[in-house]
Amino acid sequence: MTGAVFLMVLAAAVLHAVWNALVKGGADKAAAMTAVVIGQGLSGLVLLPFVPVPDMASLPYLIGGVGLHFGYQAFLIAAYRIGDLSQVYPIARGSSPLIVTAVSILFLGVQLAPQQLAGIVLIALGIGSISLVRRADGVFQGKAALLALTTGGFIASYSIVDGLGARVAGTALGFYAWHSLANAAVFAGVMGLARPRLLPAAIRLPRSIFLGGGASFIAYALVMYAFTQAPIALVTALRETSIIFALFIGVGVFREPLNLAKVAATMMTLGGAALLRLYRG
Repeated sequence: MTGAVFLMVLAAAVLHAVWNALVKGGADKAAAMTAVVIGQGLSGLVLLPFVPVPDMASLPYLIGGVGLHFGYQAFLIAAYRIGDLSQVYPIARGSSPLIVTAVSILFLGVQLAPQQLAGIVLIALGIGSISLVRRADGVFQGKAALLALTTGGFIASYSIVDGLGARVAGTALGFYAWHSLANAAVFAGVMGLARPRLLPAAIRLPRSIFLGGGASFIAYALVMYAFTQAPIALVTALRETSIIFALFIGVGVFREPLNLAKVAATMMTLGGAALLRLYRG
């Protein structure tokens, strides 16, 4: 992974933490998530005239990716309804690099050096260990953890499908512009049918639409491009360092407590990222 791609994925991680903080801060998580997805679609619509048309061979990947993104978003909302952010987010994001790495090696023929594998495992363990910090009342939310793990499965799945789709499309930005537009239409349509008052509530959240949606779109556009330049497993693992930036936002903005366990998990995650960057194979 080149230095430019490394910095690109780190920038995506920061933006990912920003839009997740906006969803967390919203009173209605479903409305906030819907607003962000609508913002993604609007960003894709603006970009569409300026990017090449993706190869038609990427259409199955686009359709599959949209379906997997919908599953991810639906399960994430369900997990947030009953679980704490400090438990749900790390499990969902920490499990996905391990799943992507296993699938890449076992089924896609990807070969990774021991140092790269160690970096991925350190990142996943560092992120996942944050979820072991229990709530203030000492309760570990088992159902929320299961929903979060399922969410991680969707993250891993759409990462692989989107990464392969961007390569087949011949244009990462063109593929993602259509992808975000289709995802916004499907998600907003289904959520609007399930909860008729949801769309009006989402439209009344301009900050989530434009700031959250814009940040989310740019973040995943950077990741989508990185998928075409480096192994998907490495990009996925590095992207999940967003939990570190989310932790900083939680402490600095939401006044969440910072303890020794979170500091140790942060250092483990940063150590994994350093291993990926320092590898010169």
